[in-house]
Amino acid sequence: MEIREAKRPVTGVIVNRVVRIGQQIGRVLQVVVLALFVAGGTASRAVAAGTDGEAVRQALRDRVVALRGTGELRPAGGEIAARSLISEFYANRGYAPVWSDAGRRRALLRAVDDSASHGLDPADYQFDLLRRLADDGVRGAGSLADRELLFTEALVRLVYHLRFGKVDPRELYKEWNFSRSLGAVEPVRALEALVGAEPLGPAIELYAPRLEAYRQLRAALVEHRAMEVLGGWSAVPPGPTLRPGDRDPRVAILRQRLKASGDHLQPPPTDRDLFDDALRDSVLAFQARHGLEPDGAVGRKTLAALQVDVGRRIDQIRVNLERLRWIAQDVAGDYLLVNIAGFNARLYLDGKLAWQSRVVVGRPYRKTPAFRAEMQYLVLNPEWVLPPTILKEDVLPKLAHDRAYLAEHDMRVVTSAGRAVDVGEVDWARYRTGGFPYQIVQAAGPDNPLGRVKFMLPNPYSVYLHDTPSKNLFRRSDRAYSSGCIRLERPMELAVLLLDDPAQWSAEALEAEIAKGETRNVQIGRRVPVMILYFTAEVGEDGRAYFHPDLYDQDAAVLAALGRPFRFSAVGRARPGR
Repeated sequence: MEIREAKRPVTGVIVNRVVRIGQQIGRVLQVVVLALFVAGGTASRAVAAGTDGEAVRQALRDRVVALRGTGELRPAGGEIAARSLISEFYANRGYAPVWSDAGRRRALLRAVDDSASHGLDPADYQFDLLRRLADDGVRGAGSLADRELLFTEALVRLVYHLRFGKVDPRELYKEWNFSRSLGAVEPVRALEALVGAEPLGPAIELYAPRLEAYRQLRAALVEHRAMEVLGGWSAVPPGPTLRPGDRDPRVAILRQRLKASGDHLQPPPTDRDLFDDALRDSVLAFQARHGLEPDGAVGRKTLAALQVDVGRRIDQIRVNLERLRWIAQDVAGDYLLVNIAGFNARLYLDGKLAWQSRVVVGRPYRKTPAFRAEMQYLVLNPEWVLPPTILKEDVLPKLAHDRAYLAEHDMRVVTSAGRAVDVGEVDWARYRTGGFPYQIVQAAGPDNPLGRVKFMLPNPYSVYLHDTPSKNLFRRSDRAYSSGCIRLERPMELAVLLLDDPAQWSAEALEAEIAKGETRNVQIGRRVPVMILYFTAEVGEDGRAYFHPDLYDQDAAVLAALGRPFRFSAVGRARPGR
């Protein structure tokens, strides 16, 4: 997944739509941004010049007064959630309507309908009610005032979702610390500019994440919905493992299944029931796209992935588009992104991919948390201070039965101040279930689980990135083996990039310093934000959608929240220095 600003149009079934949107955005970007942040709505006042007169203004005024007073207003049977913003917006403009022009109403309807391409639900914006009210045949000041409120409400809801997401991640993850801010935008002025932006559709699109990963995943959503319209794909019947060289009636079904999802592009074989080499290559491609061991055979796990229907894959893409909306404000310039579910890490410098690596993450019962922190320094030849969970659940029970465990693992006991403790005086049985008042430290060396370098990013979870002597784990497709920290396959390359000092810290100089065997802290030259996130769907370098197993079973909660009725969640102003 490339989390960077989108720059190129995609190919395939959505070329025309994306090209048109991209060209329109390019033409209006400068004008709209200026309007949003400086001018505050000159165009919308021009639209208001063609309104239906004082009767509509009075009807709007009456409704806004009721909205401010009781909040129980239901125009045309619909709902108004943005009560304060809409009330202030219309009051500031003297209750002049903004949706009198049929062309602008149609533009908003198109944008609401197109929200489905973002993985959102047009029903959240009361789409059916908008369509009924959009007709020029709507008459009467009351009906026109109702239309005004509902169209403005739909616009506010839509841009809110595109900027922040529908789901508030703070309700799912209590320690969520990514940006959720309006920045310097004053909402009423921004809304005044937006309702008058010309053309309206691209101005709305500017609120969506302008990230390559988002654009690509949105394209994948359109492609999978096209597959759904064509009937999706058939399920491969259960049975024994299918291997290359096998002849089985299920092979023909397997071939059709892979063809439907774009994983098998070979011409029809002469023997439909033979598992030939071309089909093996297709199975390998499917396994690579679904986080499976690439053995070319259809065993239990591969069969289970083949049984997932296109509707569930669509839901998976929608969930991950939502996750991208959550973090889009934090993605710019230099940053290091770890995808827990994808078992990968990528460093971007000045917005460009500079380094990537496979990673090992926490086991499902010792999850790696999602959070944002800033990389501050490296530790060469790090000692390992055993985390409380490992100490309590793994080491103390062993020490209660085997006092030689410490010596065998080059560990020592110290106080919180670092003073050595005589292990012979410790009543180990007493601390078998916790309450241990000391620390246990493993010395640096070839057997230290942190390897030769540790990357420090202060956070409340005591999670960091580090090297590891267990290099064999990186060859596996499932790499959830740690106790929460993140092990890197290529840590030395990352260290050189972050030190950012070729004269003093070349790769050779770093290796020479580590070879001394001394524990040393080194300040880095590029202090990058580290974003540890959880994405189960992303688009690879080949342009195909990749689906990762839902390692920590987190997709269902996001999908359920996407399906709940609309409501606003609080946002704040930008943090100092952001």
